[in-house]
Amino acid sequence: MAEKLVLVGVVPQVIVIAKTEQVVWFSDAGNLKVEFDPKRCPFSSNVFQAPPGVRLSSGTPRPGTKPGSYKYRIALNDLVIGTGEVILRES
Repeated sequence: MAEKLVLVGVVPQVIVIAKTEQVVWFSDAGNLKVEFDPKRCPFSSNVFQAPPGVRLSSGTPRPGTKPGSYKYRIALNDLVIGTGEVILRES
């Protein structure tokens, strides 16, 4: 019997970046929204949104952001589908 693979979605729980790197999220299944705590966000904005098929880039961390763990929620079509964590490491 032949099989056809259908990739439904993969949300990494943890991603590690350096101060010169950025995070990119992508979904072609619906509107994507990534939301960090506004009081604890390493990027210039704590909310990122993109329509289906568009790469959503965080940009590099703000200058002076301390290394550490930064948690976020990820939603697809306004329904929270998971959480994640960006770990900013020392250069």
